[in-house]
Amino acid sequence: MTAGPRHRPATLLGEVTAPGSVSARLTASAFVLCLALICAACGNGTPARRGAFTTTTKPVTTPSTSPAPKTPVHLPTPAPLIPFTAPTAVGQGAWSAAGRPVTGIPAVYETALVPPGGTQAAGIAWMDTRLLSAQLYSGSASPGGGPYEFTAPVQPAQAATLVAAFNGGFLMNSAQGGYYTEGKTVVPLVAGAASLVIYANGSVTVGAWDTDVSMTPDVVAVRQNLVPLVAGGQPTTQATSPDWQAWGNTCGATSCASTVPGIENQWRSGIGVTANGALVYAAGPDLTPLQLAQLLVHAGAIRGMELDINPNWPVFVTYDPSTPNGLAAPSNGSSLQPSSVQNAATFFDPAWARDFITMSASASAVSSYFDLKK
Repeated sequence: MTAGPRHRPATLLGEVTAPGSVSARLTASAFVLCLALICAACGNGTPARRGAFTTTTKPVTTPSTSPAPKTPVHLPTPAPLIPFTAPTAVGQGAWSAAGRPVTGIPAVYETALVPPGGTQAAGIAWMDTRLLSAQLYSGSASPGGGPYEFTAPVQPAQAATLVAAFNGGFLMNSAQGGYYTEGKTVVPLVAGAASLVIYANGSVTVGAWDTDVSMTPDVVAVRQNLVPLVAGGQPTTQATSPDWQAWGNTCGATSCASTVPGIENQWRSGIGVTANGALVYAAGPDLTPLQLAQLLVHAGAIRGMELDINPNWPVFVTYDPSTPNGLAAPSNGSSLQPSSVQNAATFFDPAWARDFITMSASASAVSSYFDLKK
């Protein structure tokens, strides 16, 4: 059997064919086309190396960034407070910076607000606990039982960083609570009592003892006074009670003589802590326990307590020396309530016999600031 013609395989690039044939012409055309493509790929007429690939690379643009501001960690400035009633006095609820700044940042803000149903404005102070460090000062009258390292008058070493100071609580025979400081239990602490607690690093908070706060190795001071005035961001049941005498014996309308009946609306002071850890202080000449609680809550307090009452004791002062490292002194102090009996000189008086709390520039805030400046 005769074998038929075999099919010729497709011509490969570079295979020799007979001149003039169709195959030859097609092969030549394919060769020219491939050569043109190779030259185009090489660019600028440069022959391509075997196995080489050319790529087009776009320049990478790196966005320019500015360094973060070099400031210590601090709390956000408090939002303005909406007045309870209208018409209102100019400036009610608007915060103003007060006292010595800490690393250039205001650490205390103050405002005034008439409480619900009230007629006279109370003063409110907000304190940045990220920038400030607390210290409990003890007196011979309250709590008694000294001597103490920290007692009036404030010494120059502490005056160099002092920003603010405010009154403590009742005499211990009326406080219904305890007192712990400088490693010593002066009066036994009471479970459930409203407590201002200071820690070794200077941080401070407020809460019910053994519920919100308790004794730990880093607690350095506890000042208790009555029961909580604010809890869960609301006035407590006791604060709303008609039994206002439970919040301390008050003076009369014009006298503190023991024969004069006390009045509900009296000079009162209180302290609270906000959700982000700021301290808020309130004091005024015409407050019921409930109004004091309402002022603290309105300023953001989630827990709060009453401090001292009656005309002679509530006082909050800020100090603003003319130079950053200057000493706080009566001459550069300003009272939150100008009508308060005590004033900027109180905490520098060696005869002052009651406890009080100072708020000074935090060493950690100052240290971090200078670390950032390097």
